[in-house]
Amino acid sequence: MGRKKKSRNEARRADKYALYQRAVQVPESDVSFLRRIFKRRFGRPARSLREDFCGTAALCCSWVEAHSKNLAFGVDLDPEPLNWGRENNLELLRKKDERRVELFEGDVLEVSHEKVDVTVAFNFSFFLFKTRPELVRYFRKARTTLKDEGLFVLDVFGGSEAYRAMEETTDHGDFTYCWEQARYEPISNELLCHIHFEFADGSRLKKAFTYDWRLWSIRELRELLTEAGFSKTEVYWEGTDTSTWEGNGVFTHRKSADDDPAFVAYIAAVR
Repeated sequence: MGRKKKSRNEARRADKYALYQRAVQVPESDVSFLRRIFKRRFGRPARSLREDFCGTAALCCSWVEAHSKNLAFGVDLDPEPLNWGRENNLELLRKKDERRVELFEGDVLEVSHEKVDVTVAFNFSFFLFKTRPELVRYFRKARTTLKDEGLFVLDVFGGSEAYRAMEETTDHGDFTYCWEQARYEPISNELLCHIHFEFADGSRLKKAFTYDWRLWSIRELRELLTEAGFSKTEVYWEGTDTSTWEGNGVFTHRKSADDDPAFVAYIAAVR
C-alpha cells in the first residue's frame, strides 16, 4: 500500500507578519506623504521619526532608507512583532541604515528618547484607547516627543460602513486578505475586528490579528488634540479613482469633504 499523501495546508505555513505587510502597509507611500507635509509646513526636510505601535517597524526601515541622515525610533509593547521586524526588516537594511533605527519594547506612554520631527500612530492603533482621558494622555505624551517644529500624524477611518458588522476581501494573487468587522456596539461605539488570510488550497489563517477598538471621529480627534496642547490640526483626505470609485491613495489638505461610506484620512497636528 502506498503512503498517503498529506493534504496541503498553506495556512499552517503562512507567516502572518509577512502577509500583513503585503496586504496592509505601503510604508514608502507613508514616508513620501510625511516628508511632503512636513516640508510644506516648516520649509525644511524632516529627519527624525518616531513610530508608535510600530509592530514590525516597516515604516522605520523605509524612513531611514529614504535619506542617509534620517533617524527612526520604533515603540511597541509586544516583543513578537518587534523580533520579527528585527529579523526580517532591519536585517535587510544596509548596515549604515540599520544603525539609524532604534526599537524599544515598551509602553508608548512611557518610552522616551531624543525629540523628533515627526511622530506617527498609524494603522488606527490609537483606537485601543477607549476613553477621552486615556486618549488625551496619549496625545500629550506624543506632543512631548516632538521638537518645537514637529508634527504628530494619525490615520483614521470612518463612514457609514464602519458602523456595522461586515466582511471585505481583497485578492492578492497567492492569498486573499479578509477584513472582518465582527461586532459593532452603538452605545459604546466599540468595534471588534479581525484579519484573516485565505489560500488557494482552501485553508484559512483565522483571526491572525484581532483589534478591540473604539471608533473615534475626525472632529473628536481634532478637539482632543487641541485639548492636549497642539497648536493646529489639519485633515488630509483621500481622493477617489473615478474608474473604480475606490480611494486613489492621494491625500490632500481639505477643510470639508463629501459624504463617503468608507473613508481613510490623516490628521496632522502641529506641536
